[in-house]
Formats: sequence, C-alpha cells, structure tokens
Amino acid sequence: MIPIAGDVPRTGRPMVNALLLLVNAGAFLYQQTLPPLEAGQIYFRLGCIPREIVHLIDTGPSALVPLPLTLVTSLFLHEGWIHLILNMLFLWVFGNGVEARLGHLRYAAFFLGCGAAASMTQAAFHPASNIPVVGAGGAVSAVMAAYLVFHPTARIKTLAFWFLPVRVVRIPAPVFLGAWIAARFVAGLSQQAGNDGVAWFAHLGGFSAGLAVGLKTRYRKRDRSKRKKRK
Repeated sequence: MIPIAGDVPRTGRPMVNALLLLVNAGAFLYQQTLPPLEAGQIYFRLGCIPREIVHLIDTGPSALVPLPLTLVTSLFLHEGWIHLILNMLFLWVFGNGVEARLGHLRYAAFFLGCGAAASMTQAAFHPASNIPVVGAGGAVSAVMAAYLVFHPTARIKTLAFWFLPVRVVRIPAPVFLGAWIAARFVAGLSQQAGNDGVAWFAHLGGFSAGLAVGLKTRYRKRDRSKRKKRK
C-alpha cells in the first residue's frame, strides 16, 4: 500500500515539512556528487552506528560530528532513490497535518527528537551492530503516529496493489497505520542482530515516541479546554 493523500483540510503553510523535504533531497543529491569511496564512508561518518552510540566510542571511519549528533544527522542520509522517495512521500502525506496541529517550531523539534529516539531504540535492541542506521524512516514513523492521534477519523487515499488493475482506495487512518506498524513489528521480531539492512526497531521506536507526544499534546489541549469552560 502506498499513500497518496489524506483528507485532512490543510490549515496554514507546512513550511517546516517542506523544508525537511528539501533538506533530505539536497543531502541525497550531495551524496551523489561524492567519489565512490567517500560516498560509502559518509554512512559511517554521519550515520548512527548502534555500537558506537551504546559505548560512545568512535570505531572509525571518524565521525564528522560528535557521536550523539549522529542520531540527528543520520535522519538526512538515504541509501537510494527508492528509500528517499518513499520516506518523503509518507512525510508529505502525513506531516502537513501534524505540523498544522503542533506549529512550526514544535513540529521541527518533534521530528528531530523522535527521529533521535528512533535511532536509540534500534541501538538498544542491537547494541553490537556496526551497520549504520540511516534515513528519515524513524522520524516519519513518529509523524504517522501523531497523525493517527490528531486525525483518527481521517481516510488515507491509497494505491492498493492487491487489486488488479491497481486501484485507488480510501482506507481509514487507524486501519492503514495499524497494518503498517503491525508489519514492522513482525519484521522486527524476525530480524537477526540488525543485519537485514532495515532498521525495523527504529520504525517502532519512532512510532512509539510519536504516539506518546501526540497523546500528551491532545489531552493537554483537552484539559485546557475543560478549564476554560469551568471558568
């Protein structure tokens, strides 16, 4: 299933979401300009390597930033066009509605903070792994979780490949996102030492962080509304 759009009316301009899309695209284009050796090393120099994060030891190639910052820089590295395009598509579909609810600055902090939490989750489950964790997938998972909290009745316009020919269907957000996270949970449980090339637990960690922030934000606003009515 590939999401095309949500049915949440756009309010305001999703400036931060657009900026995140541009920065990710720009970073990937920059990667393409690097010589082959440097292009391969960039994942180790700016990506999040679980073993290094857990022990705070740089095992080389030397990181270009302090090791804790790789939790953030890793979010803007992608391994290929498909990796980039899918992450950016999901970010565009779900991020606009979340930014409208959180506001620009809080949304930026939310994306970076939850993305870092996602990478730390992967490191916690596979602390001995030397495979760099890269990509915006964990942060995008957090955005999807917050979208579910803020817009539980939304429907997602989706390309459905289980029909022939391929059809566009409208799937309730809880169904779409529930199936999405369940698939990642199963994949994460079957992963061996983080060596299949996909950071499944980063997706799960990001989703959990986004869910927590979304619920806290939603119920805080609800409490404020109740207090105003009492006054």
